[in-house]
Amino acid sequence: MKILLIIEDDIVLRETTAEILELENYKVVTAANGKRGVEQAKIMLPDLILCDIMMPEMDGYELLDILSKDESTKRIPFIFMSAKTEIKDVRKGMDLGADDYLTKPVSEELLLSAIESRLAKFELLKEQETKEVKVVEPENPYSEIENIEDLKNYFCDFGASKTYKKGELVYKEGEYSNTVYLVYTGSVKSFKIDEFGKELIINIHKGDDFIGLSAIIDNSHYYESVSAMEDSEILQVSKSILLEVLESNHKLSLEIFQLINENLTEVKEQLLQMAYGSMRRKTAKTILKFANLMGYKTSDNINISRRDLAGVAGIATESLIRTLTDFKKNGILEIEGRNIKILDLEKLETII
Repeated sequence: MKILLIIEDDIVLRETTAEILELENYKVVTAANGKRGVEQAKIMLPDLILCDIMMPEMDGYELLDILSKDESTKRIPFIFMSAKTEIKDVRKGMDLGADDYLTKPVSEELLLSAIESRLAKFELLKEQETKEVKVVEPENPYSEIENIEDLKNYFCDFGASKTYKKGELVYKEGEYSNTVYLVYTGSVKSFKIDEFGKELIINIHKGDDFIGLSAIIDNSHYYESVSAMEDSEILQVSKSILLEVLESNHKLSLEIFQLINENLTEVKEQLLQMAYGSMRRKTAKTILKFANLMGYKTSDNINISRRDLAGVAGIATESLIRTLTDFKKNGILEIEGRNIKILDLEKLETII
């Protein structure tokens, strides 16, 4: 049942209006002056207020001004009901925030219509405000990272940059993994040291390649060592941040696992080559691999140490040098110091 407050100093009009409204199934509260009206409004918090203007102790204008400044009453629909008919009086009431202005004497039909329309409008406004109030979800700072390329952009924008000199370690096998890396410029090699102290190169990574991904699981350690093959800039992001990113994006997690799987497949193939491939085949495949990773063009020289070539191929440096000399004699390569130039790419590829 809706509660209506009538503030009117004329006792006959006040009681008559109250009776009409009670017959329409409204609960009615009355006040004989403005001061009492303010008190009742704050106590009862009615659904609508009907108010005269000219009253003792406090007029309707002052009453509306007080209620409109109170947080608990400022939204209550307010209708002036007065004998003051001049335009300036109506305008003043509306300017103060009244929802309607009825001129006495008011017909029963007009009074009920005004009350019903104002109550309906108020309900619609409340419903709209309720719909507009949305639960604010905690903002995900990584919501824009949707794929591998977005992740690389995140490294570029927010990753810590560090420059590594040629031969400098990025991380060492067995160290606790708390960082993931992205090669920005230059190239690095991942390797293991066997029981005889020989370096076995697992992979070569150039710009735009991730390193350290295989150790992203909590409390894991790096499975290989990584060092710079030339002066390189590498971007670093905490492993804990990467795990947060992956927790909020399952599609990206699958892409990361696919990338790790591809790296493991490549390492597996390399190990098979190291175990079963012929000396010539190992050497040819390794030279082509370096050429591909370094963006080799036929007019370019591949500048790399024999030791690094031998490490990737999985053969002794002396054996590699003998094989390179053989390739040179057959017109496949041109060799000058550290520089290797492919003269017959097709023939080199047929050796594999």
